[in-house]
Amino acid sequence: MLSIIQAAGWPIWPLILCSVVGLALVIERLMSLRRGRVAPATLVDEVMAVSRTNLPAMDVVNKLADNSVLGGVLASGLRAMIIEPRTTERMLRQTFETAGRAAAQQLERYLNALGTIAAAAPLLGLLGTVVGMIEIFGAQAPTGATNPAALAHGISIALYNTAFGLIIAIPALMFYRYFRGRVDDHLMSLELAAERMVPHLMRFAVRPQATAPR
Repeated sequence: MLSIIQAAGWPIWPLILCSVVGLALVIERLMSLRRGRVAPATLVDEVMAVSRTNLPAMDVVNKLADNSVLGGVLASGLRAMIIEPRTTERMLRQTFETAGRAAAQQLERYLNALGTIAAAAPLLGLLGTVVGMIEIFGAQAPTGATNPAALAHGISIALYNTAFGLIIAIPALMFYRYFRGRVDDHLMSLELAAERMVPHLMRFAVRPQATAPR
């Protein structure tokens, strides 16, 4: 491997950096986008069962917020109802929407960086190819004689960098598309859970009393 890196020349180092960063982002997103950390399957039913007769205490809501991303969204609605019992359905939906936008930003973290690596790696490989071509043409002497060692070095720079760029870009693009699909699925789960919670929480809303006519 060290001999390949040496043969590829200096353009290979940005590609190595991209590969290390890309691998770290893939591992981090694989851990963060697991179903159990984002939207546990039974969490909504458990929350509705706990709050069937009355709203839970605030410390229980705080523990729910730390449970998962979905727990944070559900906790936002519970807090809104506990703090302001006269919350209207429109206000409650706005609370869930705000929490959903924050959750979406959390789920999409680092995806732009991974997509940038997928787009930049082939360009960096192309840069290495150009550098290799420059080495090849630089090996041509004015008299027409060629330097075989310099010619071979230029060819190795061009081919190695092109191959490394594609090796990095293809998996990065595949994982980027995969994570985008996972995020979309999770966001749909959060939206459906919020829709289930709205009528459930509105049962605890305090209706304003109408004033009697004089």
